[in-house]
Amino acid sequence: MNTTSKLVIKNARIVNEQQIVETDLLIQGKYITKIGKGISSTSADQVYDAEGKYIIPGLIDDQVHFREPGLTHKACIETESKAALAGGITSFIEMPNTQPQTTTQSEWDQKNKRAEETSFANYAFMFGGTNDNLDEILALDNKRVPALKLFLGSSTGNMLVDNPEVLKSIFSSTSLVIAVHCEDEQTIRENTKTAQEKYGDQIPISEHPFIRSEEACYLSSSQAVALAKETGARLHVFHVSTAKELALFRNDIPLKDKKITAEVCTHHLWFSSEDYTEKGTHIKWNPAVKTKEDRAALWEGLNSDLLDVLATDHAPHTLEEKNQTYLKAPSGGPLVQHALPALLTSYHKGKLSLEKLVEKACHNPAILFDVKQRGYIREGYFADLVVLDIEKEFIVNKDELLYQCGWSPFEGTLFKGAVERTMLNGHWAYANGKVNPISAAEALTFDRE
Repeated sequence: MNTTSKLVIKNARIVNEQQIVETDLLIQGKYITKIGKGISSTSADQVYDAEGKYIIPGLIDDQVHFREPGLTHKACIETESKAALAGGITSFIEMPNTQPQTTTQSEWDQKNKRAEETSFANYAFMFGGTNDNLDEILALDNKRVPALKLFLGSSTGNMLVDNPEVLKSIFSSTSLVIAVHCEDEQTIRENTKTAQEKYGDQIPISEHPFIRSEEACYLSSSQAVALAKETGARLHVFHVSTAKELALFRNDIPLKDKKITAEVCTHHLWFSSEDYTEKGTHIKWNPAVKTKEDRAALWEGLNSDLLDVLATDHAPHTLEEKNQTYLKAPSGGPLVQHALPALLTSYHKGKLSLEKLVEKACHNPAILFDVKQRGYIREGYFADLVVLDIEKEFIVNKDELLYQCGWSPFEGTLFKGAVERTMLNGHWAYANGKVNPISAAEALTFDRE
């Protein structure tokens, strides 16, 4: 849409800021310019009647792996951002463990340039910390970089930060959010050795949550939290997967005042260790999907505000790669297209309210990362919106997947609740099962001093 075009959305049930209100919206160019009942449509260039539909802010996914550069046989920014739009995700924050890794300003700039050319959703890229790039970290522009990503005890090339002095220096020196993957590498190695002694090279997938165990997670995350408390760093713990870790977090203060926050991912809320029998390595993630009791505790932690953010950790691999034996199959899977329908289905099952879903997947990522003018339905904010048919039932069909890898751990699943349309910067970016071939994507910016 051009800067003067006007779109009126009528009769919308807006889920926003802990309320559901039936109202109208006026979109002018990229922005929401008026919210209220009875907005006139006489001078509008376009009118959309949302009768019977719910509208939420576009989701901000704070953890995705879109595999570009270097791993584009699995995925690329173009394909995965299109899948994200189909899943109601209008903004993504991508991880640095590509090839080459995003651990220099030059590599970060190149990634942004590529997204400017090919992304169909709003984008931002985390910067990766290593044992030897502190100078690069300290030179970052905090209005353009969402956060710093550290792998603590989960080896990813040169991105395993295992030097205690370097780690303390990073925590003490940066004002950026430090987002961490917490699993203790030594514990995992010892557990893997024990499993190999028992099973040889034919370790069953059911051993995954014992190899990447509760203790491996808790040992690493508790150490990160302790270091954040010691240094005053702003810490965000990615993909919490165990009940035990919930004790590390607080729910007695507002998110804006928290120095230590936590994220939970859709797959840890949906699957449990009982699903390995049917799904096999297709649900092999790091951290591992764990017990039904852990899953129940994560739902409770989400609703009680011990867990602050809902995300996907979308991390596609080819089906050929995933179908290998346990030790060879990589961890991760494609999720952005169906995370929201899975959450809407969970709403119908009484697991969370629509208001809580929007708080955790839209509002809170915006607060946590200081995302400018997104994450809410407010006058003056970018018109990033998702139109939902929350009663629509559908089965995930392989032929309708937009992922480059062409498979989903949700194939054959019956969902209740679907994305009907997605608006990006005032532009209908996805509708009637199709992505608009004209991209309206922009780089995210961050409202910081």
